[in-house]
Amino acid sequence: MVGPLDVLALGDFAWDVLIHTDAPLAPGGDAFGQVELQPGGSAANVAVWARRCGARTGFVGKIGRDRFGELARENLSEEGVEHWLSESSSRPTGVVAVWVDHTGQRSMVSGQGADFLLTPEDLPPELETARHLHLTGWSLFTDPPRRAALVAARRAGKAGRTRSLDPASFQLIEEMGPAAFVRMTAELGLDVIFPNFDEGRVLTGAREPEAIVRKLMEHYPGAIVALKLDARGALVGHDGALTYLPPTPDRALDATGAGDAFAGAFLARWVRGASPEEAAEFAVAVSGWVVARRGARPPLDARMREHCGVS
Repeated sequence: MVGPLDVLALGDFAWDVLIHTDAPLAPGGDAFGQVELQPGGSAANVAVWARRCGARTGFVGKIGRDRFGELARENLSEEGVEHWLSESSSRPTGVVAVWVDHTGQRSMVSGQGADFLLTPEDLPPELETARHLHLTGWSLFTDPPRRAALVAARRAGKAGRTRSLDPASFQLIEEMGPAAFVRMTAELGLDVIFPNFDEGRVLTGAREPEAIVRKLMEHYPGAIVALKLDARGALVGHDGALTYLPPTPDRALDATGAGDAFAGAFLARWVRGASPEEAAEFAVAVSGWVVARRGARPPLDARMREHCGVS
């Protein structure tokens, strides 16, 4: 008999239109570059990376009744991610424009596709049986899908399951108001939170990593705080202790999806008994490999297959 899911991610599946340029793009100017269409969406990326790193994972989301929606189903099945995808006839499957500049930094414009119409009625019973539920801030900035995400978190908590959150966007946290965002999410009793430096800065008002992590541990009592520091590695705080994880030597090419890879890799190890520090060390290695390649889900090479322990 197949056991319960290790990780169930809820939220966005979107197709990424990746635009890479080798030089700064001048306003009103023209440049050659590379344009690609790749599967993405923060929550879906986490589910895929947790699966690639050995966990049994699932994804809950909403897609359009269109060809991109059909391709989303196919993609998740190919990645070995179990999925519960409701459909909308009023909005298409989500698409995100991602511009990656010559330094590897990315900027995004997210269209509000079908994933923003997820409702509590779309939630499957697997919420109560999966060992862990992962949410992203993209499911909290507007309603819908906010109510669906909050109901899912409460149902999972009532069933005794662990829960995590990626805050997702420092700009949208600023628009909502950091205090309001913290109030809404702190009451969920989160077990892990995965902010990057900018999100942590906005949520706490602090500007040093150590101060950010300590303040977040105050905001989210009992939670593990895994602060992603990009080229500086990561800083993990829990039970009052801080542990710094140095970066890998990988050269940054494209930061798209690196934070999702970090969260997926972390959860794949942590839900199966690794300590937060062990899980974070593994996650830094996986996300470092990702930033050295294009896209949020580059195909695994022999090095990463061996590191993740998959054939």
